[in-house]
Amino acid sequence: MVSIATKMRSIFCKNAGTSARAALAPTWKCYATSSANPAFVEDLNFVPPTDIASSDDIQKLQDFVHHSKRLLVITGAGLSTESGLPDYRSVKSPSGKDRPVIGPVMYQDFVKSAHIRQGNWARNYVGWPRFSSHVPNVSHQTLVQWERLGKLHWLVTQNVDDLHRKAGSKKMTELHGSAFRAVCLSCKHVVPRSELQQVILDMNPHWEAVPFEIRPDADVALTQEQIQGFRAPSCRKCGGPLKPDMVYFGECVPKDTVELVFHKLEESDRVLVAGASLQVYSAYRFALAAHKQNKPVAILNIGP
Repeated sequence: MVSIATKMRSIFCKNAGTSARAALAPTWKCYATSSANPAFVEDLNFVPPTDIASSDDIQKLQDFVHHSKRLLVITGAGLSTESGLPDYRSVKSPSGKDRPVIGPVMYQDFVKSAHIRQGNWARNYVGWPRFSSHVPNVSHQTLVQWERLGKLHWLVTQNVDDLHRKAGSKKMTELHGSAFRAVCLSCKHVVPRSELQQVILDMNPHWEAVPFEIRPDADVALTQEQIQGFRAPSCRKCGGPLKPDMVYFGECVPKDTVELVFHKLEESDRVLVAGASLQVYSAYRFALAAHKQNKPVAILNIGP
């Protein structure tokens, strides 16, 4: 099995100097040295089975990146599977069992229903310690190196896991927001998600639950019985309901965000899609626009 991170490493090694190649030599099962300088990690638990990539395919992808001077990269959940996070569309868990089908929280339901907010925040609270502890893998670090070398013009990620930022990416748009922030639905005050964990604990000193499934957006699976008695946090400024600062299903990506990405696409000469199925229109529209602009598009992904 050749994972996305392995392919990213191969591509990078052709497009960088000797020192960069040495820096990206295989370094497995390492730990973060600091929040600003994470080491490489490799966790194959959530990497879906795949055929071995041919040397010809890897060569074509290397050539695609090599000939770009202003590359725009779109990433999805598949890029973070080697950091120990599941993607959205694989059907098997690390144990080989079928993963339970968990419907997404719809934006309108979250806004209108205190019960939905209670369940969402309960699952988020339980999942946060593990979710927030994940560190970048070699794919995230490769994109940082491309940025520093001037190869990467702009990065657009659908992921909310903050791993690109942890790796050091600067020229980046978080298309779907970030799980590392929360926003008040009433006054729009933004609070770091890390500060809320102790607040929620103080509100629920005797409540606890053990999840039976993790998801790539700080969510986990809990039963309705487990959620009972949980108190969701509210805005300390106005008392309004808080929402993780992510784009939920049924919610629109902010217009200024979309316009910025289209502007960066206009400035770019090629598009690389990595770890994304493009089944969500919010990202697919940029690949479609690139095609209409006669810009080459390459897709690096496991699965359809």
